[in-house]
Amino acid sequence: MSEPVKNTLLFLVVAVLIAIAGFMQSWNTALLILNMGLVSAIMAIGVNLQWGFAGLFNVGVMGFVALGGLAAVLVSMPPDPDAWQAGGVRVLIGLALGAATIIGAVLVYSRVKKGPLRAVGIIAILVGGFFIFRGVLDPGVDAVESVNPALSGYLGGLGLPVILSWPIGGLLAGGVAWLIGKTALGLRSDYLAIATLGIAEIIIAVLKNEDWLSRGVKNVVGIPRPVPYEIDLQNDPDFVSSAAGWGLDPVEASTLYVKLAYAGLFLVVLLVILWMTQMALKSPWGRMMRAIRDNEVAAEAMGKDVTRRHLQIFVLGSAVCGLAGAMLTTLDGQLTPGTYQPLRFTFLVWVMVIVGGSGNNFGAVLGGFLIWFLWVEVEPIGVYLMETITSGMAEGSALKSHLMGSAAHMRLFTMGLVLLLVLRFSPRGLIPEK
Repeated sequence: MSEPVKNTLLFLVVAVLIAIAGFMQSWNTALLILNMGLVSAIMAIGVNLQWGFAGLFNVGVMGFVALGGLAAVLVSMPPDPDAWQAGGVRVLIGLALGAATIIGAVLVYSRVKKGPLRAVGIIAILVGGFFIFRGVLDPGVDAVESVNPALSGYLGGLGLPVILSWPIGGLLAGGVAWLIGKTALGLRSDYLAIATLGIAEIIIAVLKNEDWLSRGVKNVVGIPRPVPYEIDLQNDPDFVSSAAGWGLDPVEASTLYVKLAYAGLFLVVLLVILWMTQMALKSPWGRMMRAIRDNEVAAEAMGKDVTRRHLQIFVLGSAVCGLAGAMLTTLDGQLTPGTYQPLRFTFLVWVMVIVGGSGNNFGAVLGGFLIWFLWVEVEPIGVYLMETITSGMAEGSALKSHLMGSAAHMRLFTMGLVLLLVLRFSPRGLIPEK
């Protein structure tokens, strides 16, 4: 069987699985899987850029996804005038002083000769700047967070269309990745993994605790949407009559319409990202990145700036993850920092890349859809299997209770099993790199 035919059949299998979920459960469930599969595929492409193209082991995926989610809030939510009046300007001045402190320390480090004078200057700037920064910022933060904390308690955003937050989420994640990469990309792969994981946890901790920025664990709800609200469609006589013509209830038709609209938007973004990454892969730049991945020493001997190229690909991959994070928050309609867990946004995305095929963009897309489908469907299938297996057991049986309780762990078991099977029988993934 030729490779194009095999790859097409793999995508058809995933499409059939999603269609089966639509027939057996509901089309709302199938479309939810499709939408999350599209977002997951974009995340997988971002990780594949870093690992598949350059061999960078980034396990801080959830941090960049969270920055994309934050961008959706900062761009689309309306500003809170009372919070801005209470302490918004003071918060901005405090942040500017913090940035000035860091810039001042960097300038001293770069322009003063190494020695005691430079060390004392840097320490003085950092310590003094920290106290000034906190002295200005903290009262402003307290004032902002005291304004109607049950419903607001934060500055809000710019009130712009939410779809603008998608590229801005990518820019925000890419900018933070540049700052991280300037210091962390000199580390060996295992230390880079530890550093990126720690930085991701710091980002999540900031989102959870800085209420003035993202309401912390109180969450930001009601994020504007790029598609109509279901209630508006249900109150539209033309839509109701069209739904009746299809034999659908207006409520069900409205949810299907909204999910299809999201699917259309997400598909366009995925296709654009896929086309761009494919063009990059086939370009001289892409061949250079793979040469650096395969042998850094030989690439350096040929005059390639390995650190600079690593920084480029690290920023690009993180920006794609940030874009996906903004899309995900838009789909959810809320920012919930407590849900940014490594299991969902790091382990799962890495499984998608490995199973699909590291170094192959189409493999990353396939892995995104397949693994997300399994993540959603395995638990209900596991419950059904356990109910079938234990149907003949007496009620109250300890073994029956144990087996039914174990169904909740089917997701993790299946992810591990799929990963092992793929690594055993197709070590390079379902769609290997050419």
